[in-house]
Amino acid sequence: MSTESTLSRTLWDYLCSLKLAMTLLLSLAITSIIGTIIPQGNLAPQYIESIGQTKLKLYQALGFFDMYHSWWFVLLLGALSVNLIACSFKRLPQIWKVVTQPVTTLDEGTRKGLANLATITAPGTALALKERMVQILGASFSAPVVAEKDGAYHLYAQKTPWCRLAVYAVHLSILVIFIGALAGSLFGFKGFVNIPEGGSVSKIVGTGGKEINLGFELRCEKFTASFYDTGAPREFKSLLTVRENGKTVAGYDHVPIIVNDPLSYRGITFYQSSYGKIGQHDFTVSDLDGSHPVAVKVPSDGSAQLPDGGEMHVLDATPDVASFEADKSGPAAQIEVHGPNGQTTKSVVYANYPDLNLQSARKNGGPLFRYTGGQENQYTGLQVARDPGVGIVWFGCLLMVVGVYCAFFLSHRRVWVRIQDGEIVIGGNTNKNPAGFELAFEKLVQKIKGELAHEEQK
Repeated sequence: MSTESTLSRTLWDYLCSLKLAMTLLLSLAITSIIGTIIPQGNLAPQYIESIGQTKLKLYQALGFFDMYHSWWFVLLLGALSVNLIACSFKRLPQIWKVVTQPVTTLDEGTRKGLANLATITAPGTALALKERMVQILGASFSAPVVAEKDGAYHLYAQKTPWCRLAVYAVHLSILVIFIGALAGSLFGFKGFVNIPEGGSVSKIVGTGGKEINLGFELRCEKFTASFYDTGAPREFKSLLTVRENGKTVAGYDHVPIIVNDPLSYRGITFYQSSYGKIGQHDFTVSDLDGSHPVAVKVPSDGSAQLPDGGEMHVLDATPDVASFEADKSGPAAQIEVHGPNGQTTKSVVYANYPDLNLQSARKNGGPLFRYTGGQENQYTGLQVARDPGVGIVWFGCLLMVVGVYCAFFLSHRRVWVRIQDGEIVIGGNTNKNPAGFELAFEKLVQKIKGELAHEEQK
């Protein structure tokens, strides 16, 4: 045998080996932990700050922030797929031959390989015994195949031979799941979008900041939120409308969605994820004596720079503080200020009560704030996903369940019978659960003996 042939054989055996399969499965299990520990997709600024630039660049280079699409993870899945295909091609022909071309005669070679054997002596012609055994096996086990060889009748019966193929169904199910995941990865997307009340969008921001066109318009008609007494959100709900070509799509007008009850349209699913306020608040910032006034605009979902180098953002705001403080009226806002020296202060700033604003400013060491009002709307935050591979994955999972059930709970049971010179030799075999089959075989032999004895008494 040539060196090339030996090398090819060695490589083929390695591709078909259980050792390679276990190594790949263990590698996938261990590396999947990375996707659980490290955030995936768009990263929060706080997380980026916590890990530092060195780790950030390293993680990005290794694809840790989109691990399940990284080249090395796909390579592991591909290697496992090749291993499964190689194992199937190597072993399937032999199993297929056992299922489709079984040995139907009980010769000496077959007899020596059987763990379960019994011999019965019965009167009568071989033809009559053969006919009787066909009836007994058909009623008690399975309809037999009859053959005649060397002056003897041979009967062969089997149950669930196809269960030997169950392991290959499991292999196929894994490949189908991989194909579904790949289809979702290549042709699907995930993203996020904020829609203000009364607003609409036709594009979203996908993973990595890529803009994705939906192909239709999604409008937020209304957003509502309810809270527990503690202030924690109890339920938040959006009423969404789908529009195409300037018209509302039938059946998709004011569709309510809440957490775990999404809206799906044209293969794209919208999940209720978050909510907040969008808009801006207007302030005047000056020295304590009112000099050097500067107008500052603070976005509802962000912060603004102050003249002294500090930073401020709005915690809450109301167009009329009377709903909270009966002795006051007009706009008011609660703000948080991060001074240039690192000090953080909170205070309530009014539009109509400059004396109270001055008291707060003196208490906090300046500057002096005055709230002049703002405009903001509620917005709904939606997670958006399109995964054309979901159906394929579900089919693969169903195939796996069926395959695993057949592989573990069903067995290929076989019975051979040879009738010659008034002697009936019975043999049996199974590919799984030999102890259980031994009991079933003994029960079958006893039934045959009883049936033949009953015929003899007649």
